Amino acid sequence: MVTQLKNVYEIDDSFDRLNFDTLEKWLSKTYWSPGIKKDDILRGARNSSIVVGCYAGNEQVGFLRVISDKLRFAYILDVYVEENHRRKGIAQAMVRFVLDHPDYNGIQMWLLATKDAHGVYSKAGFKPLPNPEVWMVIRNHKIWSA
Repeated sequence: MVTQLKNVYEIDDSFDRLNFDTLEKWLSKTYWSPGIKKDDILRGARNSSIVVGCYAGNEQVGFLRVISDKLRFAYILDVYVEENHRRKGIAQAMVRFVLDHPDYNGIQMWLLATKDAHGVYSKAGFKPLPNPEVWMVIRNHKIWSA
């Protein structure tokens, strides 16, 4: 699937078009995956249900991926827009791309986490968890190995 944004950007779900050197440069400097290596980014992308890139010509300017069973649950993560292309609606357009993707029509719950982009995602319909008290998390599986 391919979509256009402002006749400048192209958003698509082609795995082969992604530039993993660029993704390492970006994601390794984020607060959510500091120091991540290209091999781990590639592994995560391969294990995702969809990966999305945004391009200005041949230059990759955005990325996100989704983990999902394509039925009940989808988690959007690794949303990134290159600094020179921010504040142009790219992140919101990439999120809308996956929300509208025909493979994800029946998703009952979409989830994402952000420290600083609540305004971007609220425009796409995201809200704080209605019942955060029912959610549980484990941050590192190694605590169970004893």
